[in-house]
Parts: sequence; C-alpha cells; structure tokens
Amino acid sequence: MEKTSSKPKVVIIGAGFGGLWAARTLAHQPVDVLVIDRNNYHTFLALLYQVAAAELDAEDIAYPVRSVFWNIPNIDFILAHARHIDLQNKRIETDGATIDYDYLIIGTGSITSTFGVPGVDQNAYFLKTLEEAVTLKNHIICCFEGASREMDPARRRALLTFLIVGGGATGVEYSGALAELIHGPLRKDYPQVDFSEVQIILLEAAEYLVAPMPGNIRDYTARQLRDMGVDIRLKTAVAEVMPDRATLKNDETILTNTVVWTAGVRGEKLADASGIPVGRDGRVAVEPTLQVTNKPNIYVIGDLASIKEETRILPMVAQVAIQSGVAAAKNILHQIAGQSPESFRYADRGSMIAIGRKAAGVAIGKWTFKGLIAWIMWLIIHLFNLIGFRNRVMVLTNWAWDYLLYERAVRYVFPSRMPGSHYSSCSPGRPEEQDRAAKEK
Repeated sequence: MEKTSSKPKVVIIGAGFGGLWAARTLAHQPVDVLVIDRNNYHTFLALLYQVAAAELDAEDIAYPVRSVFWNIPNIDFILAHARHIDLQNKRIETDGATIDYDYLIIGTGSITSTFGVPGVDQNAYFLKTLEEAVTLKNHIICCFEGASREMDPARRRALLTFLIVGGGATGVEYSGALAELIHGPLRKDYPQVDFSEVQIILLEAAEYLVAPMPGNIRDYTARQLRDMGVDIRLKTAVAEVMPDRATLKNDETILTNTVVWTAGVRGEKLADASGIPVGRDGRVAVEPTLQVTNKPNIYVIGDLASIKEETRILPMVAQVAIQSGVAAAKNILHQIAGQSPESFRYADRGSMIAIGRKAAGVAIGKWTFKGLIAWIMWLIIHLFNLIGFRNRVMVLTNWAWDYLLYERAVRYVFPSRMPGSHYSSCSPGRPEEQDRAAKEK
C-alpha cells in the first residue's frame, strides 16, 4: 500500500546509473521518491562483459537497490515492470500496481538494436543484462565441452568459431576477454581440443574499431587484439544469422554456433509505448532542461534521452546518465521551489577501454594513455565506481587471481543444463527459447 503524504511525489523509472543518482540527489529533500525497476538490483554494466568471459561472478557487479536507500526515509522502491504511462492522468501502469506521480523521471535505458537483420533475435547472443551475460558464459564453456568430443570436423569448427558483431567498446572488450579466457584457462581445461582450430572473429561495419576514441587509441586497440589472435574485419556487415552459421553482406558464410551481437542499441520501449515522441533510434529528443516537450513534469535521462550538445548528440555512456540524473532531480527541486529549470551542461570526463591484461586506452580531453598505465587507471576508476564494499573486494580478488595465476574463477555452467546430445547445449538462443525448443521435441 502506498504512503499518503502532502509532499510532491517523484517517481523514477529505472534503477540504473541515472535513476540511482537522481534518487540520491533527492534524498532528504521535501519530496517523496519512489524508484521502480523490473529488477531489485543495480547492474554495473561496464563490467558485464567480464561476467560473460568467466572473469567475474554475476553477483560481483550487482547490488540490491533497497540496500542503496535503506537509511533514506523519503525514498522507497517497488519491484515492478512499468508498461505504460498515462500522460493525461499522471499515472504509471505496471504489471502490478498503478502508481500516481507529480513529477516523473524516466531512466529505463537502452536495449539491443538488431537493425532488422534476419535471425539475430532468434540466433544471436546479447550482452545487455546479467541473464544474457551468464547465458553467454555458459554457452562458451558448453561449446568447448562439445568440441572436446565432437568427431565431425565441420561441427567442431563451428563450435570453436566465435563471431562478435560490433567493434564498439563492448565488442572490443569482450573480444579481448574471450581471447584471454580461451588461450589461458580453457587451454588447460581442454587438452584434447586442437586450439589451432579456434577462431575469434570481430566484425565492424565502419572503418575503425571504437570509432569515438582518438586515432592513436583506435590503432593501438586493433594491434593489441590482432596480437591476441582476434581476426578483425572492418567494413564488414552481417546479412543473416542462422543457428549454425552467419552470412555476411559480401556473400561469405561463416560456420559458427556463436554470434555475439554488440552492434548497436536503441532506446527502451516505454516512452514510445506511452505516446512520448521518439526518434528512429527510440530515444526521446528532450529539451535543454531534460524535460519532455510540452510535459514539464516529465524528465528523460541517460540512454533513453537524446541530448543535443552543440552539433552532437551525447553518447550512451554512464557519465551522461549520472550527470543527467542529477540535473533532472535538481530541476524538479527548482520547480517545487517556484524556480525555472536549468539547462543541462555535460562535463566530459573522458573515455576508456580495456583490451586485455595490461592493455587499455584512456582519453581525457587532449590527453591519451595506452598500455599499462591506462590499464591501471581503468582498474582504479571502475573499482571506485562500483557500488558496495563487498562488490569492490570480490572484483579486486577475482582480478588479482586472474592476473597472478592466469585463472578464471567462475568457469562453471550454472544453472546446469542436461543436453540431449553432447553439443546441443551450444544451440544458439536464450534459455527460454532453448526450453521451448526442447518441449517441442
């Protein structure tokens, strides 16, 4: 049952970086705050790829939302999936309760964009949620289990070919982490596998990897990945993904049981489903104050917001989400105090990418760093931004274990699956699709 109060009610949809920092800004202020999310935990998305590469456990990068706010009396949380916003009546329809609001902050983030490529939804693996990361990790290990006993050369090559689509930060970081997993711990685990048959292929439709980074870091990234055995193919796009192969637009066919799709994202569907105008990328073109046009009591932040700064649209990164969340919360307080909302000003604190052991690139303003020093900076900044002391300790422990012993601590398939044949657990598709296929059989 909702609490009744004379204070203005601020509802925040989404417990990502933007939503959490907006709520923290409103802590102990003369408002009642309700945070809604379909998960009861916050995910540190910057390290999600390490869960998929068996370097970190899922729990290491997740933190309970209620624990973030347990000592803040004016903030509450509800576990629910927001389905529709009734803009006229200021009401949110969820899969449970219907929730009223005076002010609304929408921070539901982004979802994977398949660009309409046939077969991607059914046959590719994504890296946007903890469930997807764990599923991908399970799949990689099962591929080696299957390959260790597969006698058919074509099937074995398909099991040992890993196609990563998208040369942005996620694709690059996962390619490096996967190469280290395969040529380190898995090489020891599977002595019966011929590792000369393993292929890691990274496809990028554009001319460069990590295109937003400075040129020297782009070149360094490509060199490092090639040295790690990653086959980089630029100006190459996928035409179709099938269960056991991918067809490229140049008519080449790659036999593979593993297509990891990191090629693009778009705004989550809630705004569009609620009648809030969105662009082709599903993002809301907000006012300079982060308000929705003609809806001064609704703010959109983070990946869902298309925030224009001079000649560019701000990227979908954590710092934009955090800063826009804080700015939206402050503007609501301005409105409550009878003041005008202020325009959002983004302070670019740089960008960074980790390629592998002792290899990273960092760009801060005109300064760039590569190699060991950049890697140390990357480690420190990510540890600092993790929520929860336990999470920091566990991540640091796993990193140290991997660095000192060349060992990945979480090389297990969990929840376990009992396939009907020794390679069927490597069939593409997410768990619910595999379960449905098994029932049909």
